[in-house]
Amino acid sequence: MTLERMKLTIDGPVAILAFNHQEVLNALSPQLLADFAKALDTIEDPASGVRCLVLTGEGRAFCAGANLQGDMGKREGGKIDAGAALETVYHPILRRLRNLPFPIITAVNGPAAGAGMSFAVMGDLIVAARSAYFMQAFRRIGLVPDCGSTWLLPRLIGRARSLELSLLGDRLPAEKALEWGLINRVVDDGEALNEALKLATELANGPTVALGLIRKLYIESTDNSFEEQLDLERQSQRTAGRAQDFAEGVQAFLEKRPAQFKGR
Repeated sequence: MTLERMKLTIDGPVAILAFNHQEVLNALSPQLLADFAKALDTIEDPASGVRCLVLTGEGRAFCAGANLQGDMGKREGGKIDAGAALETVYHPILRRLRNLPFPIITAVNGPAAGAGMSFAVMGDLIVAARSAYFMQAFRRIGLVPDCGSTWLLPRLIGRARSLELSLLGDRLPAEKALEWGLINRVVDDGEALNEALKLATELANGPTVALGLIRKLYIESTDNSFEEQLDLERQSQRTAGRAQDFAEGVQAFLEKRPAQFKGR
């Protein structure tokens, strides 16, 4: 598989997918997004053996958002429809990430702006370099936040802080993002990917069926009633309990040894 603007490395059960257009700080373009979708085809294939995904950026940035030097969207009645690509290109990728049956870790090695910030906060665990920052840059060019930002941010940091980021368009440094609860860890520059890989290795060698269900439970919880969530927990526990990893986990506990999970 040839990728021009994304870089995919599969190391055992861990997939490392990196934005790779360093000349424009990994800005999103049709080619990059096509490569993203192609890489997901491989990652989602059970034959790949992937049990955890790390998303990061090559070079100085995580992702600077949409590439404004390209086509700004299709025209309707002589006017640009800036949202057209969302429906046809961005949203399918975001849905695929949301529905992965295993955890996602984002290693934010540098600036994550606009849609790049949206991809960064899609991570179930988010590790950021100390000099990295997050930015809702849309208002600076007269657009609204997209790629799920207006759904994700209020659930992660609350309405007031989400509006502040989106209306003012200021940079949110990694340390402040950690203080706000937007991300999980801040590490020294150059160490974000290494830290993410440590976490990914632990998760990828864990009970993948249960971890995927945990991921789904917390995603669904934001829209479910208490009763609906209780029902979902019951269904998920039934599924987890039927997995081979549950039997192995119990046996390992009784034998006082580390469990050897197989992800099935």
